[in-house]
Amino acid sequence: MQLERHRARRYAFQANIELTDVPSETQIRERTSDLSLFGCHVKTLKPLAPGTRVSIKIAHRSVNFQALGRVVYARSNEGMGIVFTSIQPNDQLVLDKWIAELRAL
Repeated sequence: MQLERHRARRYAFQANIELTDVPSETQIRERTSDLSLFGCHVKTLKPLAPGTRVSIKIAHRSVNFQALGRVVYARSNEGMGIVFTSIQPNDQLVLDKWIAELRAL
């Protein structure tokens, strides 16, 4: 059994997330369970397949974050891990602020 290794510390983070499967343009709305500088975990009963490219929109406390990403792992009835692959500078500032707030807790 191989252990998952994360590049950065993950923080518990509950927020609404909208994922769009880039190839099919299918949208799903779910909740995050954690967040890091490089990605997040999405709670869902029907995860997308690993490797799927996604457009990400996270809404938290009236602030929005957008990025492109890719599904790294999927577990039936548990969720999926998303790695951020492209973040615009303004959205990077939002992510950095959220992580700083989580570190301070």
